[in-house]
Amino acid sequence: MDEDGNLQISNSNYNGEEEEVDPENNTLNQPLLKRHRTLSSTPLALVGAKVSHIESLDYEINENDLFKHDWRSRSKAQVFQYIFLKWTLACLVGLFTGLIATLINLAVENIAGYKLLAVGYYIAQDRFWTGLMVFTGANLGLTLVATVLVVVFAPTAAGPGIPEIKAYLNGIDTPNMFGFTTMMVKIVGSIGAVAAGLDLGKEGPLVHVGSCIASLLGQGGPDNHRIKWRWLRYFNNDRDRRDLITCGSASGVCAAFRSPVGGVLFALEEVATWWRSALLWRTFFSTAVVVVVLRAFIEICNSGKCGLFGSGGLIMFDVSHVEVRYHAADIIPVTLIGVFGGILGSLYNHLLHKVLRLYNLINQKGKIHKVLLSLAVSLFTSVCLYGLPFLAECKPCDPSIDETCPTNGRSGNFKQFNCPNGYYNDLSTLFLTTNDDAVRNIFSSNTPNEFGMVSLWIFFGLYCILGLITFGIATPSGLFLPIILMGSAYGRMLGTAMGSYTKIDQGLYAVLGAASLMAGSMRMTVSLCVIFLELTNNLLLLPITMFVLLIAKTVGDSFNLSIYEIILHLKGLPFLEANPEPWMRNLTVGELNDAKPPVVTLNGVEKVANIVDVLRNTTHNAFPVLDGADQATGAELHGLILRAHLVKVLKKRWFLNEKRRTEEWEVREKFTAVELAEREDNFDDVAITSSEMQLYVDLHPLTNTTPYTVVQSMSVAKALVLFRSVGLRHLLIVPKIQASGMSPVIGILTRQDLRAYNILQAFPHLDKHKSGKLQ
Repeated sequence: MDEDGNLQISNSNYNGEEEEVDPENNTLNQPLLKRHRTLSSTPLALVGAKVSHIESLDYEINENDLFKHDWRSRSKAQVFQYIFLKWTLACLVGLFTGLIATLINLAVENIAGYKLLAVGYYIAQDRFWTGLMVFTGANLGLTLVATVLVVVFAPTAAGPGIPEIKAYLNGIDTPNMFGFTTMMVKIVGSIGAVAAGLDLGKEGPLVHVGSCIASLLGQGGPDNHRIKWRWLRYFNNDRDRRDLITCGSASGVCAAFRSPVGGVLFALEEVATWWRSALLWRTFFSTAVVVVVLRAFIEICNSGKCGLFGSGGLIMFDVSHVEVRYHAADIIPVTLIGVFGGILGSLYNHLLHKVLRLYNLINQKGKIHKVLLSLAVSLFTSVCLYGLPFLAECKPCDPSIDETCPTNGRSGNFKQFNCPNGYYNDLSTLFLTTNDDAVRNIFSSNTPNEFGMVSLWIFFGLYCILGLITFGIATPSGLFLPIILMGSAYGRMLGTAMGSYTKIDQGLYAVLGAASLMAGSMRMTVSLCVIFLELTNNLLLLPITMFVLLIAKTVGDSFNLSIYEIILHLKGLPFLEANPEPWMRNLTVGELNDAKPPVVTLNGVEKVANIVDVLRNTTHNAFPVLDGADQATGAELHGLILRAHLVKVLKKRWFLNEKRRTEEWEVREKFTAVELAEREDNFDDVAITSSEMQLYVDLHPLTNTTPYTVVQSMSVAKALVLFRSVGLRHLLIVPKIQASGMSPVIGILTRQDLRAYNILQAFPHLDKHKSGKLQ
């Protein structure tokens, strides 16, 4: 392997010496590798609290006879109804996501607000120990509620949910991720965890909640209480459900940050694998509805009708009043912020990877250990947030500042805490408040002397520790706010250290620091830039924000993967990356197929006994259908039939007494195109009598006659690009030379077959040539 990690092939010349050959120029027909073992295809992944069987989703249009007839017979009115219902569901996704986001914000602000008021009351009376007991006890109680709900009722509600959404939109069906119970636990658990003062945000959970709403609307409600309206059945397929969940994820980001354009770009850049212009319009429409709902509730709450909910509830870190001035000399500190963000972001990803592996070992011991771990983190967080402000020195109030100083309320930029009148404690201003208000305080502009350097170091150090130990406990949690808190701290520290050298306000340095750390950890650029511009409401920050994000992402990419990709790998979800590994160009799909068991095929008119035998003894989800396989002239590939359709045929007892092809009207009497798009129950539920085993089934009308195929000489790299770009579940391999008596299909590729890890297991000779990202 050379310095860049590229594969070097050694061939012996006539002198017995070895020369290195460029792998890009190596012919694919050259036998590079020898098969070592069977290609692994075990589809298992960690979903929630247990290892689950993972299946792919059927995004490909199944062009069988029923689909073609349904497409030809649809009237213009029916097409209009279908399109209208798509837009209606997109509107409802935005509406419900906005309402639930408002509910979460109202609950968090009021619960946390009354808790902080009670603590402030005891502090004002110098009853510090009582204040500690109230603060810690309330936080433990809220954490206990959130953890018990997750552990007992919906383990899939733990964490942010964004990696699983990415996996779903990549084509992986993650069980129970978008159910009604998961959504309700996510909502209540997120309220409890955020109100408990844990170092996590509600942004990731809101993305998951938006996706759950979209999924439930598309299927007509919870699994056991679905609406059986005829038109909703058109959305009971993986393709339309994928589009709705994309709208839901964008709506969740919009609801979290009041960022409609940022939400659309987040869905495009981070979670969606396939995109098209029609989906762009519907996603934008959903986020527009969210913004309208949020804006309406802001107007209501500003009139004092929402309890303690104020301007702090719906995130908007407004710095529009700050005059943004920067000169050529500012390029140095701005570059430093980007470099620090990339280094610290990649370091955070590396350490969090280690912590998550440790937490996985703890969580495997049982539910009690999960609850105790969450309570231990909550206790540590509460003691630190309450006790560390005693280490800070009291600072005199600046009379030139218009804000009230000092203050003992639940919010405010100059909290008195243990200081005498006329003084404030800058560390308690950041610690004894909600996470949203803490970000607002550290983003505060035109206050160059508000926070001391020692306090900023303590703040940064604590939130680095909390950011590592909090994510991974059994509560709904988001990564956005913890990373923003860490990044804003070192950004403000750099701005303070620059002093008079720079003209940029320290609050803007905090904004840039938060953006750089998010880019360094999550590796987002375009969507992140727009989110921060909409958050801060200051377009003048655009040039330096873009510059910082590009530097941070470039630096971070040179070390490791993004945090969401790391979580995907930890869970074992078979996510297909956009770019194939370089060594995949040296392997053909024919060679890859040699490492697999022989393909299982069916005849166009097949015996029921053979179908039952195939379903019972294999786990394949599709089977090539051949015509004339029993003739000497050779077989013809008719298409590909799904396992779900075979199960449906057996359940409906659509059998023939003789071996013949059916008429078109016979099929339409039993099946509809919409019915075939729905997922079928397990084969174990089917009971076939011995007499029925001798009957026949005509598979032609249910077979997808236009499956995607690749010739056996195609490289694995090219096949992977095709597989991922089109959104396939199966890819047939056909022979390069079609000879008489030879099968027209030699193999079938699935998602598992194209994963770099699985290929390396089957071909260990490539192990030393794998890229750094797989190490």
